[in-house]
Amino acid sequence: MSGAQLAVPVGPDDHARGPNDAAITLVEYGDYQCPYCGEAYSIVEKLLRALGEDVRLVFRNLPLVDVHVHAEAAAELAEAAAMQDKFWEMHDTLFENQGDLSDAALSRYAKTVGLDADRVARDLASGDPRARVEADFEGAIRSGANGTPTFFVNGDRYDGSWQFEPFKKYLQSLLKN
Repeated sequence: MSGAQLAVPVGPDDHARGPNDAAITLVEYGDYQCPYCGEAYSIVEKLLRALGEDVRLVFRNLPLVDVHVHAEAAAELAEAAAMQDKFWEMHDTLFENQGDLSDAALSRYAKTVGLDADRVARDLASGDPRARVEADFEGAIRSGANGTPTFFVNGDRYDGSWQFEPFKKYLQSLLKN
């Protein structure tokens, strides 16, 4: 691995799937508009199914706004969804529909996952979702994440292939130790 470490430890406010006591915590810094993150989304879902209770996924925002014009708005919507306990529903919807992340599409996705539109508007206006995205972004930079997706496995940056087979083999090797 690279020697780079996760600068912001995983905590109770993180968006996590899987058991807190999983042998492996996989932190992904991602961008909802990034095509590589879209590819990684399906691979990570497959890894979670393959490795079951041994893996916990944590997702953090790293919108690359210079390249992806809709990434910031998508990340903020995901954080507004989290305020209604629907982060993962929105996360999945955004990646499954990443070809259209226009403002009109984001509004449709909010309805699709059952968000209260007035509350989303209030929460976005409050700046809280933006503050969360900015905190994730700063943590990514401090951790040495220099692109998306960037993965950390049990706190160490993973620089190997994140294609399914090699990534699965690496994670399985950690389970044997």
